[in-house]
Parts: sequence; structure tokens; C-alpha cells
Amino acid sequence: MRLAKAVETLSGGRIAGDHVERLARAIIRYAGGHKKEAKEDIDRLTGELAGVLKEDVNRVKGEVWGIVEFVLSDMYCLARNCARDEVVRKFVAPALELMMLDKALNNKFDREEALFNFGEMYATALAGDGSVRSGEVALAVGGELGGGAALLHLVTLYMLNQLLPDELKFNVRTYMGEGVHRIAATGENAARFMRLLAVTAPSAGGKYLSPKFEEFMEAAKVEVRVDENSIRRTGKGRVAADLTISEADVAVKYNVYLRDAIVLDFGSSDRNRVELASLLLKLAGVGAEMKKMGDGGMWRVRVTTNKLAAGREELRNALAEIVRKAVERGWVDASMAEGWLEKLERGRVLKEGWPKYLVRLVEGALEVRFASPNPDSIEREAQRLREMGLEEGKHFTVKMPEEGRDGHVRILKEGLAYAAWLSVRGEGEQQRLAAEFVELILQRAREEGEDERKKAEEIVEEGKTMDSLTLKGFEKEVEVNGKKHNVKVIDGGAEVEEGEGGRKLLRIRITAEVDGVKSDYTMTFRRRGTDNAALSYVTAKAGAPGGREADAERLAAVIKALTGKEPGVFRMKDGRIMIICYKGHLEGFMRYTELADAIKEWLEETDR
Repeated sequence: MRLAKAVETLSGGRIAGDHVERLARAIIRYAGGHKKEAKEDIDRLTGELAGVLKEDVNRVKGEVWGIVEFVLSDMYCLARNCARDEVVRKFVAPALELMMLDKALNNKFDREEALFNFGEMYATALAGDGSVRSGEVALAVGGELGGGAALLHLVTLYMLNQLLPDELKFNVRTYMGEGVHRIAATGENAARFMRLLAVTAPSAGGKYLSPKFEEFMEAAKVEVRVDENSIRRTGKGRVAADLTISEADVAVKYNVYLRDAIVLDFGSSDRNRVELASLLLKLAGVGAEMKKMGDGGMWRVRVTTNKLAAGREELRNALAEIVRKAVERGWVDASMAEGWLEKLERGRVLKEGWPKYLVRLVEGALEVRFASPNPDSIEREAQRLREMGLEEGKHFTVKMPEEGRDGHVRILKEGLAYAAWLSVRGEGEQQRLAAEFVELILQRAREEGEDERKKAEEIVEEGKTMDSLTLKGFEKEVEVNGKKHNVKVIDGGAEVEEGEGGRKLLRIRITAEVDGVKSDYTMTFRRRGTDNAALSYVTAKAGAPGGREADAERLAAVIKALTGKEPGVFRMKDGRIMIICYKGHLEGFMRYTELADAIKEWLEETDR
């Protein structure tokens, strides 16, 4: 929905995903006359957002209603028609682009961020109503209001050009035919427009917004060159070199210094030139912020080893060549150079199109993490996980880089298991992405060691078998306390109930026959207050055949047969026997169709 994209942009990206879709639908309902229901939906959503953002609910409420009032007051007629996707595509997106670019020109919005936001928004419009071919980029605007929408786009493009460095400025022309306005950049103007879009248009998941944008990649191949004759010693005995990054006929020469780190630097009093240097670095895979230096009107973009190691192969190879030449000439310490080269090498991708994930054991738990100092790389990977079907907070967490430190995307155990499930149960693009991701993590785990391999394979196997088995007809022989038992499951189910004090309880009921003795077992899972651990306590029945000991052993056999894990068995001083299950047992129970949905629901509702 285009209104959702507009709302997300208005919120600066703070309202996203399912929340922004729901808010957009509520705005449409409000504009359509269903004010009471829409207001209730918006207030409910505000409360949820406050929890997600961990901010004061009144402050979030003010922000949300500010966006709602803006849309309803300034764009009421559009909001009423937002179910008609073409209306929003024609007017709301360019209106927001115009507001954003105007703020950027007046230094009320970050200029570089404005360029990137514009690129993605305009690329979205092109993907729906445009054409991209050799020598031309054209947007078609039709309908009875097409003339007004085309004019709005033209004003936006005019303002965009005022923000661009001279090397990227371009002109467009409009053509009218059969009720359709075409806004087209041709020839060299198209090439320049493509350069901008090639840097800014790719979606965060590493894929382009439509097959048309594959041409952008072909038209915007970055080249990195080092002049070997420029590798020199400075007056202070340090090493310097000239490195050029170019795309088509646009090039910027950077200074590279070898100090206590590899430093790539470009400075100028021409702000537009420094913005171009920053854009080319992003095209080379390096996130670089442009900063003003003092009060002298100088602007600079500077990045060091860690960020450079996250760049594209061409850049890393060029930097490695400078380091090796300096070592050969005895100008830098060999051990320090070895560390730089190792960082540059670690930047390579393990699998085509995927970054290198860290996979290791930490206190027996598998840690799966991608780290980078480049915020664009972090966001790209997070978006790819979302497209795969994983949910942030539930399956993975994101921490953006700050104060020169790496950010990271961390895959939770539940996330890897769910990705494994999607790799066999998903459909289309989700299944393909999940299968590639799972194979990538398994490959990294095998490289790390035997223990990592076993743990990763265990989680993946759990995920693949989730919701794949049925209780009815299940039969297995297991050993408990050195004695073998034959377990036959007759029936079973699970439901979420509300317990005392409103606490959510999960009840799992199993009817099974163990060694010919039929019994009904109920395991009630609760959350422990101190650490929110999932636990179930079952007291063995004294009146069961064979007494408490026999009943406890039969239940332990049922649990082990179904989950693969023995429960804890504790004998109390008063003669009672307690059988205890943990979250690991729940994960085993989730393999069964009759239990999986209720377990997932309870885990989600009681997580914190």
C-alpha cells in the first residue's frame, strides 16, 4: 500500500512493518467515515508502538496522531481514495519527496539521507509505472489528474537537482500522448539519473525493486584504481597513496594513509564534491558520513580499516595492494600490516550474495551474528531476513553502529529454527532465501569446529521437523532409568488458557499407553517470575497402577519418546514425586501438528 510507504517516510522510519500497514488502513477507515472504530484502532496501535519503541505512550501518541492529522487535513481527498493505489502513487509520494527535499535544501533534513530516500521512492514509482532501457529512464503518469501529478514530479526533480553535485545533475523532458504524461531522461541525462538510482534504489534485501533495475547495476559498475607510482612516504615518515573510485565518467581521487589503521580520506570546500565522494564510496560498499570540519568551510569524508573491510572486493583488493607494496619496501611494520590484510580478507563473502556470519558457541549456546560498521549493510541484512519471513524481536535482533563501533544482526535460536522450517515448508522466494541462509550457517558452523557443527545441525533439524509429525499412531521404545518402555500415543492436544491473576497457561494433554497401561497426562506450562523461564510441574499420582514411582516413570517415558529429552524427576520429603519439563521439551513438542500452534501462541504471548 502506497499510503503505508508515505506514513513510514513521514515517521522517519519509526513506524514500520505491520504497524505502518495497520495505521494506513485505519487512516483510510477514518477518512471513509468510520471514525470511532478507526480511532480505537489507532489508540491501540499507539500503545503497542510505545512498548516496541520503549518510549512514553503520550509522546508516541502525539507523534502518531500528528501524522494522522497531517494526512487527513492536507491530503483528505487522497486518504479517502487510498485504497486506489494509483492515487497515492501519483500524489502522496511526490508530495512527500518535495517536502523532504525542500527541508534538505534549507538544512532542516540531512541532505545525504534525503538523496537516498528519494532514490528508493522514485525507484518504487518507476517499478510500477516506468520503463528503463538503454539511454532512457521514463515515468508514465496517466488519468484525468495526470497533468497535475506530472507537474508535481517535475518540481520534485528540479529541487533534487539543486541538491546533486554537478557530475550527477540531469535534465528531463515531458511528452504528452493519449492522456498519458511521460517524464523522461534520455542519453547522458539518463546515464546520470541511473547513477543516482544505482546507488540509492536497491532495496535493503540486496534485490532490486523490479527486474528493470538489473540494468542499473550494469550501467553503474564501480571501478577502483591505485596508481602504484603514487605509493609514497610523507614528510612524517608515514605511507600515503592515491586511490580513485569511478563510475562511468564520474571519478573521485581519494588519499589513502597507513598509520595505526588504514585511512581513506577526501576533503574539499566544495560540499557537492564531497557528497559525490560519499555516494561513490557507498557504491563501493562503504558507509561513510560526510562531516563539516571546523568553521573554515571544509567538508570531509573519512573511513578507516573496519568500515573499509566491509566494502566491495575491488576496493579491498586495491587497499591490500597498497599495504603489500608498503611492506615490500619496508615502510610499515609487517605484523601490523598482517592484521590489516586479515581484516580485509575477512570482508569476503562466504556465499555469493551473502555476507560472512559469525557462528560460534558461547557458554554452550550457538551465537549467529553478522557485524559491520556500515549501517547500510546492517539494514540490508535485516531487511533480507524480514523478506525471508523472520520477525525482528522474535527471530532476530538488530543493533545499528554507533560511535565508531560495529552494529550487528543477531539470529536467535528461534530464528534459525524457523528459517530451517521455512526452508522445507515455505513457498517461492521465502523458501529459496531460507534454504540458502540455512546452508550458509551450516557451512560456517562446519568451518568453526565439530561442536559448532553439531549444535547448528541440532537446531536446524528441530526446525525442519517442527509441525511435521502427528501424535495419533505415534509409537516408540525408549529407555528410562535403565529400563525399556514401549510408548503408544492415542491422542493429544494443547490450548492456551488464562490462569489466576490473568497469567497465560499452556496445557498439553496426552493420552498414551505405556507397557499396556493407559493413562491421561496433563502438563501445564507457566512462566517463572524471576527469569521468565517456561516450566511445567506434574505430580505423579499415588492411585495410578503401580503407585507414584510407576506413574512417574511412565510419564517420563512418554515425554522422552515425544521430545527426545528426559524430564527432571524430583522426590520430595513428603513422598511426592515431581516431573519437571523445560523449554527444551516444548521445542520437542512443537514437532507435532496437534501441539505446535498452541505452543507457538503461548511462547509469543508470554515472551518478554
